[in-house]
Amino acid sequence: MPREDGLPPCTLVLLILRVLASQPLHGYAIAQRISQLSHDELSVEEGSLYPALQKLLLKGWVKAAPAVSESGRQVREYRITPAGAKQLDLEQKNFRRLSRAIVTVLETA
Repeated sequence: MPREDGLPPCTLVLLILRVLASQPLHGYAIAQRISQLSHDELSVEEGSLYPALQKLLLKGWVKAAPAVSESGRQVREYRITPAGAKQLDLEQKNFRRLSRAIVTVLETA
C-alpha cells in the first residue's frame, strides 16, 4: 500500500525524468512504474503528476505523442528529450548532494 505522506519536495521531476529515460510511457503508467520501483513506498497522485508533466513539456524536457495503451485506450505517451536527459543528470547530482548532506546531519547531530 502506498504511503500517504507523499514525495519529498522537488523529487517528482527527477522521478518522472528517470522513469522516462528507461522507456516512453503514458501518465498512468509513469505513476505505476514509480510505485512499482519503490516497492509501493512512493505514490504519485494525478493532481501532481499531470501538472508536472505539463511543466516538463513546456520546458522541452519531454515530448508527448498520441498512442494506444495496453488496454486499448487513447493516451499521450511521454518521451524524454535530449534536453530532458541533461536535466535528469543535473537533478540526480543535486539530489545525491542534498541526500549526502542530510545523512551527514542525521548521523553527526
